[in-house]
Amino acid sequence: MRHAKSAWPEGVADRDRPLGPRGLRDAPAAGRFLAESTGRPDLVVCSPARRARGTWELAAAELDGPVPTRLDPRVYGADATELLDVLHGVPDEVGTLLVVGHNPGLEELVLLLAAGTVQVGTDGSGRAAGVEAQGADGLLDRVRTKFPTSAIAVLTWHGTWTGLGAGGARLADLAIPRGARRTS
Repeated sequence: MRHAKSAWPEGVADRDRPLGPRGLRDAPAAGRFLAESTGRPDLVVCSPARRARGTWELAAAELDGPVPTRLDPRVYGADATELLDVLHGVPDEVGTLLVVGHNPGLEELVLLLAAGTVQVGTDGSGRAAGVEAQGADGLLDRVRTKFPTSAIAVLTWHGTWTGLGAGGARLADLAIPRGARRTS
């Protein structure tokens, strides 16, 4: 899950940027999506950035019960390869993992795992570059087009966390939960 929309207050370091008004609306909607579609994860690995932590706190409040959560500094600013290293360290007893992080790394990771090959880095537009479409479907095309704030990619595969690699997963769902804007 990519963190919800953040604010850009002047003079605030990137790691300390809070959620903006839209992010405060969308993060609970992301939690409702998780509750209704995937259920409570066994573990959450979250970037220590304020906007990622805030996203998870608001999303988690929509779930039935607490979820073990690990703040992992490696998630902040990570590319697909670095995120894959984080996944390789997940204990095998964890069946469902939620990673709360940032782009372009999360988009790159989804494309690496589901499409099979991705050249880490960007094409100048902030999008992952060099993706080969190996059996790509509409969901992968949507990820390539945009992996916006609050996006949740649901990937499935069989095997261990250490065995997870390029092309080893299937993109089962892509959700972009949005909260209702208040009119009053």
